[in-house]
Amino acid sequence: MPDSTLPIRSGWQFWIDRGGTFTDVVGRRPDGALDALKLLSSIPGEYADATVPGIIRMLGKHGATGAVIDRVRVGTTVATNALLERRGARTALVTTRGLSDALAIGTQERPHLFRRRIELTAPLYSHAIEAHERVDPAGLVLEALDEERLRTDLTAARDAGCDSIAIALLHGWRYPDHERAAARLARAMGFGSVTVSHEVIPIQGLIARGQ
Repeated sequence: MPDSTLPIRSGWQFWIDRGGTFTDVVGRRPDGALDALKLLSSIPGEYADATVPGIIRMLGKHGATGAVIDRVRVGTTVATNALLERRGARTALVTTRGLSDALAIGTQERPHLFRRRIELTAPLYSHAIEAHERVDPAGLVLEALDEERLRTDLTAARDAGCDSIAIALLHGWRYPDHERAAARLARAMGFGSVTVSHEVIPIQGLIARGQ
């Protein structure tokens, strides 16, 4: 871990662009000199992501394997490409009972007001789960989270091929206990990715937060 007491140029700095095919690594040495290298973003059997191997390779090239690293900045198009091409993992949405279609309905905004045929973008999730729970705007628990029912529904989602879980519950941005409990359950069940709305973007409004 970089020592925060060191001057900004006392260690190496790295800027990395992690693409789907190639990864570009730009390194700045403590003396201010720049170096760059390009390598495949992944090599089966060797590494799955080139970010750390790229740093190690550049430090080794300059005989600085044990050098201090001040900062690492990483930019990537991998997630963006997966969203655009719909190549991500099959995802199940967990939301409050009665609101499973809220994100699909959205705000009903119509950018083309007079177009008679409205074509909505398909949601990123393929499976919707209604969690039996309810918290009011003041934080009063109207219905405790039914974890056993949720476990059954998560099992069905996994059997349908979902390995990713997105959790967005009503008023979860301010009262996240039910979201946390649902996330603990999903992680304990072995889902590869569990995303929770209050951790990602704790803002008011289920639709905006869920989207």
